[in-house]
Amino acid sequence: MTGGAGAGRFPPVALFDLDGTLLDSAPDMVATANRMLAARGLGPVDADALRKHVSKGARAMVSFVFPEAEGEAHAALVAEFLEVYQQELGRHSRLFDGIAGMLEALEAAGARWGIITNKAEYLARDVVAGLGWQERCAVLVGGDTYAERKPHPLPLLEAARTLGVDPSDCVYVGDDERDVLAAKAAGMPSIAVLWGYRLDGDDPLTWQADRVAERPHELVTPAAWPTR
Repeated sequence: MTGGAGAGRFPPVALFDLDGTLLDSAPDMVATANRMLAARGLGPVDADALRKHVSKGARAMVSFVFPEAEGEAHAALVAEFLEVYQQELGRHSRLFDGIAGMLEALEAAGARWGIITNKAEYLARDVVAGLGWQERCAVLVGGDTYAERKPHPLPLLEAARTLGVDPSDCVYVGDDERDVLAAKAAGMPSIAVLWGYRLDGDDPLTWQADRVAERPHELVTPAAWPTR
């Protein structure tokens, strides 16, 4: 864990990855994969194994579920996956335990929060609406909102610009190395969380985030957040 001690207050703006950070969306992905497999007369996916690929996106999940598919066949499966996923979206997922309290603590302290995800914006907006967060989420950036997506810093920089704050006044929280890379490139402090989705061999302690959090409950405490 690196970075100085918290100053007893939350950052002015907290920005979050979505899948694997705020939301345990893997059950929706598993249901999507199983529908696709069943339509082909195949058995269900290994749910625990698929979870590890969720933060890598639809293409990675399709590659795991249909490892033989390449080129146009793979692209067609990705399109099908997204179509089926939109139907399953929110039916099985849930917030990670402690997230609701953490967001309430941020709001009570006057901090704003938003979401920057590589999920397509239309899907992310459906998730936010399903959670009733439309009025609470100060900014929402999807993977196709701008010309670049994480690990490029552009989505984080644009989110800060939209909110009228300097990137250094934000903290970005995510469960994937590209979250930390994007934050570093944007000049934004970061927190790597350990409760998300990681491939075997991924080690968040090597990502050099400013902080590491093992459980969402830790982030209810201002001292758990990095400051600059």
